[in-house]
Amino acid sequence: MVGLTNLAVVATAVTGALAAPYASGDAPDFELGGKNLARRQDYNQNYVTSGNVQFSPANDGYSVNFSNAGDFVVGKGWTTGQTRNITFSGSTSGSAGTVLVSIYGWTTNPLVEYYVQEWTSNGAGSAQGEKLGSFESDGGTYEIWRHQQVNQPSITGTATFWQYISNRVSGRLEGGTVTLANHFAAWQAAGLQLGQHNYQVLATEGWGNAAGSSKYTISG
Repeated sequence: MVGLTNLAVVATAVTGALAAPYASGDAPDFELGGKNLARRQDYNQNYVTSGNVQFSPANDGYSVNFSNAGDFVVGKGWTTGQTRNITFSGSTSGSAGTVLVSIYGWTTNPLVEYYVQEWTSNGAGSAQGEKLGSFESDGGTYEIWRHQQVNQPSITGTATFWQYISNRVSGRLEGGTVTLANHFAAWQAAGLQLGQHNYQVLATEGWGNAAGSSKYTISG
């Protein structure tokens, strides 16, 4: 699948040009969430290969409008991933190409690119390779998929690595809460090991002359 293979190039987003923490005085490092302090979102994902993609990050989310997009991944999240509960609300439209909304991130040692796919315009999105089972979380059923990328760009350079994918069978377009601990535990039970976390974002992604828009607020 050309779109998913090209998607691995998003690894270049780990460079300083795409990591955009808040400048001093813009916002505190932590915000009050429920009864706990949660690290404020400090990472903007902005990878675009071609087409018209207008990405606008905010303190607590992002919006994007796109047309004729060959391949892009944009979103908002954290420099370092963890087993946080991510709540998002908003909407996405996709009138052309493939468009998906997911929690997206990487780990190293082992090198893994992972997705918790919440919605896609074509029912498959990033889900491909070998289906390893399914599980229930946050009011829905997720399929577990594993796919190997061979000699593809990654956050450590050209490498061979696994993609782990949770695909929500009945996608939720307008949002909800993703309990990442449930996904990480389900992957581990299926024999899929994660390593040390790199960035973690809620992302809108598209390829194949994708057209549409997204707007989300995020907490976690």
